Amino acid sequence: MKYNNLKGTLILGFTAFIWGIAFVAQNGVSDAVPPFMVNCLRSFISALFLFVIILIRNAGSHKPILFSDKADLRTALRGGIICGIMLAISVNFQQFGIALYKPGVAVEAHSGFITALYVIIVPLISRITGKRIALRVWIAVGVALIGFYFLCFSNGADGLYLGDLLVFCCAVSFSLHIISVDTFVEKVGGLRLSMLQFLTAGAISGILSLIFELDTVSVSGIMKAAPHILYLGIVSSGIGYTLQIIGQRYAEPAIASLTMSLESVFAAIGGWFVGNVLNIGEARSLSAPELAGCALVFAAIILAQLPIG
Repeated sequence: MKYNNLKGTLILGFTAFIWGIAFVAQNGVSDAVPPFMVNCLRSFISALFLFVIILIRNAGSHKPILFSDKADLRTALRGGIICGIMLAISVNFQQFGIALYKPGVAVEAHSGFITALYVIIVPLISRITGKRIALRVWIAVGVALIGFYFLCFSNGADGLYLGDLLVFCCAVSFSLHIISVDTFVEKVGGLRLSMLQFLTAGAISGILSLIFELDTVSVSGIMKAAPHILYLGIVSSGIGYTLQIIGQRYAEPAIASLTMSLESVFAAIGGWFVGNVLNIGEARSLSAPELAGCALVFAAIILAQLPIG
């Protein structure tokens, strides 16, 4: 695959902004709608949004929504299902983690920066496929772990939240999602792959919601959280994840993961702005050790991608 990293970086940088603001929406919806239902709704809204976009794009050309060739169709379905499974695991770990943080915690900063650890995890997973890992990556892993300690353990064991652990699981599974997208995007196409992965993720989340959340889902809660859910469905998922897939057509996986990790910065800034400037919800603040932890994690993200070693 031939890469155009600058073009991919610009696309994925805007994607990171969309996702960073989404942490604010995810935190806002967590008290009104249970996690599986949140991800079911946002995924199906995204799939419907992309279906309409594909219809508009294909209007007058008589092109099929997917593929008429059976081999291409099988590849598209396989890619959509694999990417959708990894996406469902990622977003549900993330949403559960966000919902479990205690009041007063800087939720967006914690969840945003821990999620961004996928920039370290992606090259480590790639090593399994036989790719060489540069010395700087191992150093970056060590720096990230120190940053994670300051972010989560600065107050001893009480400073580690269950939400931190679940969001870290999200970072691992999202790393696999990035690698899966890189495998299928050229063969399937960005819009098709994105629509199929959201259909898969929505179906998985919906089934889990029926099993575990039937007694806690309410129409009033969904209506209350509707603006957040629409942002997550149309903007964060429908537009954001599609831009991710398109951006990854141009950017190498390591460059892509670095650029997308900027969502952590936008998440922390967005959470602070909403709580402290707009005065919506709780005021957000970070302690000095937590700020140091965020800085170290971000430094590790940058270090992992420097063209040295």
